[in-house]
Amino acid sequence: MKRLILAALVAAQPMAALAQNEDVMSRIDARYDQTVDIARKIWEWAEVGYQEERSSALLQDTLRAEGFSIRKGVAGMPTAFIGEYGQGGPIIAILAEFDALPGINQDDVPIRSPIEGKAAGHACGHHLFGAGSVQAAIAVKDWLEETGTPGVIRLYGTPAEEGGSGKVYMVREGLFDDVDISLHWHPDDENSAAARTTLANRSAKFRFSGVSAHAAGAPHRARSALDGVEAFNMMVNMMREHIPQESRIHYVITSGGNAPNVVPDFAEVFYYVRHPEPSSVEAIWKRIEDAARGAALGTETKVEWEVIHGNNPLLINETLAKMMDEKLRLVGGVQYTKEEEKFARKIYTTFDNPKYTLGSQEEIQPYEKSLGYGSTDVGDVSFATPTVGLRTATWVPGTSAHSWQAVAAGGMSIGYKGTQVAAKTLALAAIELYENPDLREAARKEFVEARGEDYKYQSLLGDRDPPLDYRK
Repeated sequence: MKRLILAALVAAQPMAALAQNEDVMSRIDARYDQTVDIARKIWEWAEVGYQEERSSALLQDTLRAEGFSIRKGVAGMPTAFIGEYGQGGPIIAILAEFDALPGINQDDVPIRSPIEGKAAGHACGHHLFGAGSVQAAIAVKDWLEETGTPGVIRLYGTPAEEGGSGKVYMVREGLFDDVDISLHWHPDDENSAAARTTLANRSAKFRFSGVSAHAAGAPHRARSALDGVEAFNMMVNMMREHIPQESRIHYVITSGGNAPNVVPDFAEVFYYVRHPEPSSVEAIWKRIEDAARGAALGTETKVEWEVIHGNNPLLINETLAKMMDEKLRLVGGVQYTKEEEKFARKIYTTFDNPKYTLGSQEEIQPYEKSLGYGSTDVGDVSFATPTVGLRTATWVPGTSAHSWQAVAAGGMSIGYKGTQVAAKTLALAAIELYENPDLREAARKEFVEARGEDYKYQSLLGDRDPPLDYRK
């Protein structure tokens, strides 16, 4: 299939450009073992948000060895960093994530097999995200150096995407103010560069305080903090009927007491609220806060809350998305070996009504404009500078993010192959942007029009400092 795609594009591209593309992709293929080594180490470490010390250091060391200058600990986050190479010309940014998800882990096998003693796993594939983005940045660096093209390639090491909004603090600090274009990607079960926006979201931990007492001997003396949490949750759940249908609300009780015969004097619940429009998130959030106050009043407890993170929706840029789609089609999808196909077939049997069938990892999905129901702190970056991304099939078709199946495929060659597709596509897109000032200008024009001439940035997490302990 790759050969057919290349043949179809020959007529539209000069032979010199095709040779250049092939050279860039070959160089990324030549570094495959290094990509695997980086991804595997981060997969094994599985460090959660703001605790990714080894993962961040590994990516920094890899870039430093290739001649990148490194600024570490930026925007008040010890594991955040910026790697930079080049001078003059356009500044192209590539984003890299590397945090894992708590509460889920899995071995690299196609049956449910948790790893004993491991508290987190890369169920969203950020180990691949970091490894692939670093390899793309290195490939672009090599091209800048060998061609003498003026330009700067920046790799933004962004921690705590999962509920920590690391990129928001970078945007708030002005670290993207001089960037011409930002590129990103994400692991998935499909290959697509479609223009998909995301939901704005905000989260907070609501903490109820009461009075402890013996649950049988003196219950009348107690005021249960857990009652406050449960009353709060009940009111929010009734609210679901009366909010816009695009909204999403979800929560987990993170502390509810330690023994049934001790009325808990402390309880905590962690909430997320999402909607396509930030203003609607704000409106729903006010009602959430009112429900918390009402629950505390009704249970004679006290409540306070801490906003943990907040992301703006992704501002799509179709000028850039169509270019990225073209590069992805040039690179092509993922081809399985017999062993990989055996792995995929076994894991596929664990899915219920999957969207894609086996074999679709070889295809590029049609370009379209759509709404996605996830959220990402890339959204805030997209309001600071024109931004574009893609998704590649690092997981078996039919896999959901945040699942054990995603962890499994991300820890073996299926995940690594999808990462190669992403690295090649990002590198080719960056090179196109250096060479094509008309494309950059068109992207900037669309960006300004979409954002609005009078736009003023406002984060959904307010002026708080990074919550460095939110996963502890």
